[in-house]
Amino acid sequence: MIEILKYDFFIHALLGVCLISISSALIGSYIVSRRLVSIAGGVTHACFGGLGLGYFIGIDPLITASLFAVGSSVGVEGLSARLRLREDSAVAVVWAIGMALGVLFVFMTPGYVPELNTFLFGNILTVNTEDLWIFLCYTILLIGFFLWKYREIEACAFDRDFATTAGLPVKMISYTMTVLIALCIVLTIRLVGIMLLISVMSLPMMTAEEFSHRLSRLIPLSGAISLIACVGGLFIGAAVDVPCSAIIVMLLAAAFITAKIVRALR
Repeated sequence: MIEILKYDFFIHALLGVCLISISSALIGSYIVSRRLVSIAGGVTHACFGGLGLGYFIGIDPLITASLFAVGSSVGVEGLSARLRLREDSAVAVVWAIGMALGVLFVFMTPGYVPELNTFLFGNILTVNTEDLWIFLCYTILLIGFFLWKYREIEACAFDRDFATTAGLPVKMISYTMTVLIALCIVLTIRLVGIMLLISVMSLPMMTAEEFSHRLSRLIPLSGAISLIACVGGLFIGAAVDVPCSAIIVMLLAAAFITAKIVRALR
């Protein structure tokens, strides 16, 4: 098993899961605290429309997926705020439109789209140096924003009404975090795929909530859970020759169920 560390593609995969563990801990803490798991799922599936458009017009699908992700996330925030539409209803609209456009564009794309399965189901072992640099830059940006606006983010995540009454920049925090969530989703698609991405962004935080409810503890704890599951899933998947992303999600689900059982016994 140690011999596999000699291969560059496996080292890239290890570095990739380390970065995604950090980013998912920060993003996941905000998503779960604000009860935005459904929005993350809607944006994730809306990305499919951007991927299909990228293949159809012949450009990098991650570019169009980023535009769709940011547009749909901001759209959900705007619909729920300005039109007084419930967030779950706005998510349903974005989800349906994104998936429908994706299917339409993929159908109209000439020939077969072999890379589509990578975005749907993920393949961590295909991460290259360019992907790592891009994700590293995003992770540094995300950490910097959290360090700069941590108190405001914490207030908006747990009690937006109090944050508004206290005069905090709720709209700026909400829209900025919405964009950061969308970018995290797009950059993580190639690691775990559309189908499994939502689990990586929510299960570690939900597991950590079984042991603590303070954001300052939840972030490092969920990051550790995500890192252990990702690294473990990577080695297990490589050893038994099965998709690593599926093993990662199974390990995360097992950790969540175990945490529930432990709390119930206590």
